[in-house]
Amino acid sequence: MKLLRAMNKLSAQNRIAMRALKTIALGCAISLAVAGCKSDSTPPAAAQPTANLKVDTVHTQHIDNTLELTGRVEADPANLVHIYAPLSGRLMNFSLVAGQEVRKGQTIGELESGDVAQARSDFEKAHIETLRADHALDRGKILLAHEVMSQADYQELVATDDSAHAEQERARQRIHELGFSENGTTDITPITAPITGTVLDVQTANGEMQRSLETTNGLATVANLNTVWVTGDLFERDLDVAHLRQPVDITFSAYPGETFHGSIANIGDSLDPATHAVKVRVVLANPGHRLKPDMFATLHIAMPARSMILVPLAAVLHDGAQTVVYVPNGDDKYAERPVQTGETRGAQIEIVNGLKDGERVVTEGAAFLREPAEAD
Repeated sequence: MKLLRAMNKLSAQNRIAMRALKTIALGCAISLAVAGCKSDSTPPAAAQPTANLKVDTVHTQHIDNTLELTGRVEADPANLVHIYAPLSGRLMNFSLVAGQEVRKGQTIGELESGDVAQARSDFEKAHIETLRADHALDRGKILLAHEVMSQADYQELVATDDSAHAEQERARQRIHELGFSENGTTDITPITAPITGTVLDVQTANGEMQRSLETTNGLATVANLNTVWVTGDLFERDLDVAHLRQPVDITFSAYPGETFHGSIANIGDSLDPATHAVKVRVVLANPGHRLKPDMFATLHIAMPARSMILVPLAAVLHDGAQTVVYVPNGDDKYAERPVQTGETRGAQIEIVNGLKDGERVVTEGAAFLREPAEAD
């Protein structure tokens, strides 16, 4: 009986193990089936790129061409004046500020100078010597008439008198050059604006000592900005594009959407050795003084229209030093085509070599056609 019970117990355990094995096998089969379904529902990777491609036919276009020059605004040198102290001395009542408008003849400061006192002293000395020479000459005339003085001595008196008068006149002119009268008593001279215009810069301050024209530092710079220059750099390769009196459109970053119109007034004759460019000058009227010196500008010079093939920037790929596009090659296949590019115009780029009029090219999604890089 014990042996029979043992055999029955062993048989029951085997049946339990078999059922467990069947359950595990069924679970594995279900997992494999689900995995197989998921794999069947995913499209092959090779089929994805064609859904993202756009192919267009390219044509030769006649494009209006424009040469753009970087430039800036300058004051007309013919209407610009650097103001210097007329003589040495201390600057007083000087209150100019940059941007201030001044009128011709307007007093912009005063200068207290010892040069005036020195000039007046020289004049007084010359005047005394003149009176003395005049008196000696009058006395000599009497002596010559009575034959008491020789003709030679008399001529010496005449020469001395002439020299004294010349020195007096020189001293008088010096006082007038300083802006004073020989009969005056003050040593303060007014400083006036030489032209009507705008103060561009101020290089001194009230109370400073000035050294007249012995120094290169002026008091201020004033310019009439009713007209201004706009100058740009024309490079050597573009010299045949610009001509005198050629119309030019000018834009300023300060006034977006606004275009100013002018014409070329001058083209420089010498190249800048650093940039190999010449200066192109356009003169513009400046009502309201909206254009300020040193303001940046862009000069647009029209060039003859030329033929070119343009493609979107996305159509061009760079593979190292090589530039390529993709073209259809039949049977939904695409071939890589090396090209040479030119100038960029907005969202398009010129194809100088490698494509012909009427050819089809991938304009969107070209990057999907690249072969994946091989792993190391």
